[in-house]
Order: sequence, then structure tokens, then C-alpha cells
Amino acid sequence: MPRITLPHPDTMTPEQRRVHDGIVNGPRGRIQGPLRAALHSPELAERWSALGAQLRYGTGLSRRQAELAILVTGRASRSPFEWYAHEQEALKAGIDPAVIEALLQQRLPEGLDETDTAIVQAAMELKRLHSITDATYARTLSLLGERTLVELVALVGYYTMVAMTLNAHEIPLPEGVAPAFALPQHDEAQR
Repeated sequence: MPRITLPHPDTMTPEQRRVHDGIVNGPRGRIQGPLRAALHSPELAERWSALGAQLRYGTGLSRRQAELAILVTGRASRSPFEWYAHEQEALKAGIDPAVIEALLQQRLPEGLDETDTAIVQAAMELKRLHSITDATYARTLSLLGERTLVELVALVGYYTMVAMTLNAHEIPLPEGVAPAFALPQHDEAQR
């Protein structure tokens, strides 16, 4: 059960419904996860959705590369919902299940090409250090260029916000789906 109510289309205000319909009719095709909570503030939800669409569909990162960074972020943020949603997207993007398992274990996967390795390493450092080491930054910059590196950092930041929202409000996984790991507030070993 979520900690807050999640607006339903039948009971939304006109402004909530306008934003909801805009999201559903956009590139996402549905509304799930943190945007369900953000609809309590329609203006926030609308801007959130626009930023998310830009970062997910409009950067120099390939779909595969974006999903690698999102999986790193979801796991490091300890967000079972984000992990679940993007594990599915990663598989659709052709990411090998062994790579996904390594990311679940918070290890740098073997067998990635140089660019994918740099993206995963940069995302891991952003989550662990809240920055990127000089060596990783230089390597990632040389492989991605300035614009795409800026987009990568923004993507990790955005999905950190997504994870915090999912975790804080305990947005539930679909019925019948077991979490890959516990929410931080329910993981006694991690507190």
C-alpha cells in the first residue's frame, strides 16, 4: 500500500486530469510510478514529465546506455520499483541478463564495451561519491562528448529524484511482483 493516495482519473481535478491525459498521450503512453504521486501537484507533475521525457528519449545516450545508468541509479538508491520497471526496459533494450544481475549485485559487469563501461562506472561513482573521479570523468568525456556527459549526469540525478519519490511514498509494485530487494526503511540490516 502506498503511504499517500494516488489520484484516480475519475476523481481528479480538471488540472490533474489535463496533466494526466497529456502524460498518457505522450511518449510514455501511461502513467505509473512517481508521476502518480506528483499529480497531487499538477504543475510539478507536468514539468517533471517533460524533464523525464527529455532525459529518457531526447539525449545522446542510446536506449541501452540510458537503461544501464538508470539500473545503476535504481539499485544504488535502493528503489525496488525503479529497479523492477527498468529491468524490464533493459531487457527490451537488449541488455544481457548477466549484466543486469551484476548491476543488481552492485558490481561492474564484465563484457561491456568501453563506452558502456564508462557510463556504468560514472553512474556508480555519482551515486557513491556524489561526483565522478578525474580518471572516470576524462574517459567518459572522451567517449561521450560534453553534451552527452552533461545529459548522463542529469539522467542519474533525475532518476535519483524518481527513486526517492518511489521509496518515500512506498509506491507499490504491480500485484504479484516480488521486490528484488527491500525498501531502505524496511531493511533492518541497512539501517
